[in-house]
Amino acid sequence: MNSTMLAIILLAVTALAYQFGLLRSTRQGRSLTREQIHSRPVYHAAWLAICCGAPGLLVLLLWSALEPLLIRNWLLASWPDLLSGPTETASVILMRRLQELAGGADNASALELAAAQQLSQLQTWAALGKTALVALASAGGLIWAARRMNATFKARHQVERVVRALLLSCSAVAVLTTLGIVLSMVSEAFNFFSFIRPSEFFFGTRWNPSFSSTGNTHGAYGLLPLLWGTLMVSLIAMLVAIPLGLMTAIYMAEYAPVWFRDMAKPVIEILAGIPTIVYGIFALMAVGPFLVAAGELFGIQVRATSALTAGVVMGLMIIPFVSSLSDDIITRVPQALRDGALGLGATRSECIRQVVLPAALPGIVGAFLLAFSRAIGETMIVVLAAGNSPQLHANPLEAISTVTVSIINQLTGDTDFAGPQSLVAFALGLTLFVITLALNVIALYVVRKYREHYE
Repeated sequence: MNSTMLAIILLAVTALAYQFGLLRSTRQGRSLTREQIHSRPVYHAAWLAICCGAPGLLVLLLWSALEPLLIRNWLLASWPDLLSGPTETASVILMRRLQELAGGADNASALELAAAQQLSQLQTWAALGKTALVALASAGGLIWAARRMNATFKARHQVERVVRALLLSCSAVAVLTTLGIVLSMVSEAFNFFSFIRPSEFFFGTRWNPSFSSTGNTHGAYGLLPLLWGTLMVSLIAMLVAIPLGLMTAIYMAEYAPVWFRDMAKPVIEILAGIPTIVYGIFALMAVGPFLVAAGELFGIQVRATSALTAGVVMGLMIIPFVSSLSDDIITRVPQALRDGALGLGATRSECIRQVVLPAALPGIVGAFLLAFSRAIGETMIVVLAAGNSPQLHANPLEAISTVTVSIINQLTGDTDFAGPQSLVAFALGLTLFVITLALNVIALYVVRKYREHYE
């Protein structure tokens, strides 16, 4: 029996255990007063279901994780003559070959057929053992919980402990995932700095990685051209997104009728759900040629793939971030402030400029910084529309390269992570992570320090 079918059966048994616990606890409580009953029947049923399903699920997960490793080590130890080499790749190839033979493939030697037959037997015994252990664990948990079930049992406390532990584990997964990502980038970045000096990386003005496997020359790994290209594209994007997004938010919050707001706001937020690759294609096929034609009208040479093209399209993409966040912040300004300003003789526009926007300014600035960090980390738009030219220049009409584009370039193709050509991607990723983290921290600080508290 495979793991999926076993998990479905386990869930069904858990549901039956819940119903059994509900009926039994209800029957036990009929002859007692309300003061004698500690927990409601639903808590007794939930505790019985947890004791039935959790042990079986834990055994199933552990067995599914360890079974391939144990079978692989057993076969490699039993048939060492089938290995073509001592490397890890050879063992992977052998196991894949044996899986194919066990599934019915032919054209194999007698030794390979014997090993494939042993693999099939091991998998059969493993499936039987997994089913038996899961059944024993679930039955044991169910019997143990059923014996403790009575009207005075504190089932609610037990269930709440399990729920708290589950919530804590979910929070820990997010924290540990972030920590694991950071530690992996830091360790590989230190390996990169064993080849290239940090001063050469952070202050270098030339980017030209060399993929030569001979000699001690690794090329130039200056970060400044990539960092400047990232900032240039992001600044152009913010010049597009901030005016359009903020004006949209002001209109939607202060001027738009309710029916129009309910219709237009979801449409605007659809822009945030469009895949970035679609924006990149739109930049490459429509915006770039349009800017080239517009430049020809004014006698200006504009490249179709340039910082301007990528920045304009990226600005259109992050309009919903600026608009939605600013709209939510503006609508939270108390109506009493608007009524007071209008009562003192201010016009509608004066009320917005001198009362509403100053009151909402910390949150709006935080929204701008969050949108800026989103623009810095964008990948697909700049891959298709920026031009991939890692040159240090200030002309937005020319091609440029960014940190994210260079990460993709360095990790494309065969990578062995033994030289700076591939390890530099981790140094670039760590730099980008620190920049976006700093922007998020600044946005959080601005919002918390300068926000207004209203009753």
